[in-house]
Amino acid sequence: MPSQEENVVWKGRSHQIVNFWPLVLSLLVMIAIMIGAFYSTAWLALLALVPFVYGGWLWLGTKLMVFEFTSERMRIYEGILNQEINEVELYRVKDTRLEKPFWLRLFGLSNIVLQTSDRSLPEVHIRAVRHGAEIREKLRKQVEILRDKKRVREVDFEGNGDDMEFEGEM
Repeated sequence: MPSQEENVVWKGRSHQIVNFWPLVLSLLVMIAIMIGAFYSTAWLALLALVPFVYGGWLWLGTKLMVFEFTSERMRIYEGILNQEINEVELYRVKDTRLEKPFWLRLFGLSNIVLQTSDRSLPEVHIRAVRHGAEIREKLRKQVEILRDKKRVREVDFEGNGDDMEFEGEM
């Protein structure tokens, strides 16, 4: 059986706007510390490194988190010191939702939320991406193609087992 190579459908990362308020707060704390250091001891200025390092850590964490949709699966690369790779088979995606909060719409961004049947990653949030509707549509089409190819359908069973009803003959 010939093996097909996986093709990258979409690869991207979140916009740095997701860090806007924490970065603003870090900047304000740095300014307050510097003003305090000006009126007291200069050694206090070293304390300004703490919010600076915190803001840099947030920025770098967002920069290094990469989402990749291939023809077979979704991969999430994240981590600064140690890179962690999470994978979900695309046929396990149950539902996709596009969120466009006012704050993100100002910048032409949106969030994509994926509900999966994978127990290790039941919900995936792709925050603040450009062209979210197009990415969601590409993903939805690829999920359908993969389900048809593998002859897989997603079925949800609800209940505790005692009151479950099944249609059909027994």
